[in-house]
Amino acid sequence: MSIKIARLAVLLACGAVALAGCGKSDQPAASKGQVVARVGEEVVTIQDLENEFRWANVTPDKQKEPEIVKRVLGDLVVRKHLLRQAMAAKLDREPGVLLDLLRSREQILENAYLQRTAAAKAPGKADIDRYIANNPAKFAGRRLLSVEQIAFPIGPSTQSFVEANKNAKSLDEIDQKLTAAGIPHGRQMGALNSGDLPPEFYGLIEAKKADDVFFVRAGQNGVFFKVKGEEPRPLEGDAAANLARQLMRADAVKAELGIARYSANLEAKYEGEYANIMQPADGKKN
Repeated sequence: MSIKIARLAVLLACGAVALAGCGKSDQPAASKGQVVARVGEEVVTIQDLENEFRWANVTPDKQKEPEIVKRVLGDLVVRKHLLRQAMAAKLDREPGVLLDLLRSREQILENAYLQRTAAAKAPGKADIDRYIANNPAKFAGRRLLSVEQIAFPIGPSTQSFVEANKNAKSLDEIDQKLTAAGIPHGRQMGALNSGDLPPEFYGLIEAKKADDVFFVRAGQNGVFFKVKGEEPRPLEGDAAANLARQLMRADAVKAELGIARYSANLEAKYEGEYANIMQPADGKKN
């Protein structure tokens, strides 16, 4: 077992002892309302359930709705059940699983640090007003675009199709070529929100000609589309301010990550063949 894996095993063992101790000392209080379910010897507390609501982005006003509680609590119980099975099979002692647990721990702490650092630089009202004014397509000038679209799965075999048809003049042409190539696809009407599009791309759409066909990636799919119409959907008042805060928070997290990348690159010393692989193109650390 490597030093890194051994270190994680110790961390997990200490954590398990601490949790076990807490569980025993809190049992009387838990029996008076803190426990919402038991799965064998595993206990599901109200704190566990509230944390699941947080992960699922369930707002406080929805946390008492029976259908939502049933879904979230049911999933949590299944996870506790599978945890018992995994622990009984001693999967927590396998090197690969230990490495995955360490990676998850690092990712959670990384994200927590970025979120906290970004939150410490929360924007004021003037900053929010300025952001809203500088991004009209997301707020006062937001528009809903009605589009006809053709979607298909993106992969190595379809990427060449996208490149060969990026200058297509009609969806009919795209439809025919996809059919001829044996690529599964679907054609239907849809909608795009101008606030969800990158400013540069929305600028291209605004400057469109009548026969222009556009292409975007949407998850695992590629989408060719043509704008058929649009209507104003302004976002103003408190709703605009709340969205601006969310977007500015996301931008702040990205900025903090950029600073961290720069600092990490200055601090890192790569060994062996990785020193050459990680060398910047200009031969200087940046």
